[in-house]
Order: sequence, then structure tokens, then C-alpha cells
Amino acid sequence: MLLRLAGEAKFKRAPKRIRAQVAEIRVGESTATLALPTTFMNQSGGTVAGLIDYYGIDLDRVVVVHDDIDLPFGRLRFQFDRGPGGHNGVASVAKSIGSREFWRLKIGVGRPPGRLDPAEFVLRRFAKKEQTDVELLVGEAADVLTTFAVEGGEAARQYAGDATQRLGIGE
Repeated sequence: MLLRLAGEAKFKRAPKRIRAQVAEIRVGESTATLALPTTFMNQSGGTVAGLIDYYGIDLDRVVVVHDDIDLPFGRLRFQFDRGPGGHNGVASVAKSIGSREFWRLKIGVGRPPGRLDPAEFVLRRFAKKEQTDVELLVGEAADVLTTFAVEGGEAARQYAGDATQRLGIGE
């Protein structure tokens, strides 16, 4: 999804030993920094904290994008100032920055089938039959982030909420 947003921009190594790849893009009248941590998600908090410090980003302009097994596949949810909800990556970010006052774009992947370990479930590739829906979902998620950059958090929250009807998946 970040690659879709990046378009022609090239990701490069983040500055000052921050473990991430970054790209700067123009969104409307603003510049946005996209970051792909090169750590495991569960250890990404230090990376996010380093990026916030280096770029001087206000917490209310930070968006952490992550999977969510408690949302049905195909659902998007955009929230501010929420707890980690059992997501170790979000907990790592909140702990490292000393706050949970940042935005989260949650992408529903649904519950693991049967007794499949949740960690194994979220790390597996999507099935071929899911690819079309995944591509649509990634496009909608990128549009949520664009809406956030241009119009702000409440507009992005509304856009994410309406995505279920537009996509016709995750209902």
C-alpha cells in the first residue's frame, strides 16, 4: 500500500541509523514521509520514535498502518488514541513514543481458521482467490491515507468507514 502511495518516489535508507526505508511524496499541498520499518513489526516502536524525532512530526500527524485479526477481511478502520488491542507492534510504538495519541489504519484480515496460530496466519500469503479483493483493499487504504494528508483525521475516518460499502467485501 505504501508502495502504491509512493508512486515514482524511491525508498531509501532512513537517516541516523533509523531502521527503515523512507520516501517523501507530495500529497496535495503537503509533503508526507512514508516509512517501511526494516525491523519485525513487534519491534517497530524504536523506528517510529526515531522517525518522529528526526523529522519533528507531531503525534497527531502519525499514522501506523497494521493488520487486525479482529476486523473481518476487507474492513478498514481509522482511529486515534486507542490502545494496542493485543497488537504487539502497536504496543511497541505506543511504549517507544510514550503515548497512544497517534492515528492507526487497521486493515481487517479476519480470524485465523480453526486452530491456526494467529502469528502464523498474519504472516502467510493471501490465497490466489483473495488477490483481487486484496488489491481493491490496498487501493482503498491508500486513499484513506491520502484523505488524511489532505483533509485530516475525521475525513479519513469517514472515508475508511464508507470503504466497506464501496468494496463490497468484509460485510
